[in-house]
Amino acid sequence: MSPTARRVLQAVLYEVIAIAAVGPLLSLAFDKPQASTFGLAVVLSTIALAWNYAFNWVFERWESRQAVRGRSFARRLAHGAGFEGGLVVILLPVMSSWLDISVAAAFMANLALLVFFFLYAIESTWAFDRVFGLPASAAKRDPEAFVR
Repeated sequence: MSPTARRVLQAVLYEVIAIAAVGPLLSLAFDKPQASTFGLAVVLSTIALAWNYAFNWVFERWESRQAVRGRSFARRLAHGAGFEGGLVVILLPVMSSWLDISVAAAFMANLALLVFFFLYAIESTWAFDRVFGLPASAAKRDPEAFVR
């Protein structure tokens, strides 16, 4: 699978599952109509989808220049932290405005979502790699390739 197709497929699968989980959770947490929170989940997902593509493109470029190949637990943690940290910064004003809550309240909501999505990002990336294999940027190199 090409790197672009891989990133698009991974991001779409990730976001479809996220919308299904986040819409109802936001409705319960903020006592808002599900139609509204589902709409918010779609908007957040669209933003996250664009961020996912951009972040993974940058991460894989960085990863391809590393001497140690593979995706260790530490590398997966770094990936999850970088992705989610950037996303929190982007989504705070959107959530605050949509739910008509303060930025502080949106930040607290984001912390709860961060815990969920931090674990979800690690698990879903691992599952995706198990089903579709590692991308070329993380595949182990042939030791003979360095000799040639």
